[in-house]
Amino acid sequence: MLGDVRNLGAAALDVACVLVFVAIGRASHEEAASLAGFAGTAWPFLVGLAVGWLVTRAWRRPEAFVPAGAGIWVSTVVVGMVLRAVSGQGTAVAFIVVATLFTALVLLGWRGVVRVVRRPARV
Repeated sequence: MLGDVRNLGAAALDVACVLVFVAIGRASHEEAASLAGFAGTAWPFLVGLAVGWLVTRAWRRPEAFVPAGAGIWVSTVVVGMVLRAVSGQGTAVAFIVVATLFTALVLLGWRGVVRVVRRPARV
């Protein structure tokens, strides 16, 4: 039961990280605040996130920096960009760099915080 709650919380946090990335990106480019536009931007990255969870079997240790965090991050960016390209959305180099750095910060960042908080104090 505790594992299920931990998995759900970690998955929700990962989804929230991707949605924040999309919201900030759309706002910074002054794109219309439509639900359809937001969903159109978000879906490739959410699919990439799901692929990352499956490939890394993140449900075993969702808070692990490696393999879960790193695999989820790479999958989110790579699969997300491939899906954007095949669906006719932009994949400019600057966007790829920003997406890579921001998603690394948030998807690996919360896992790093968990790692530090859970580390036993040295006496």
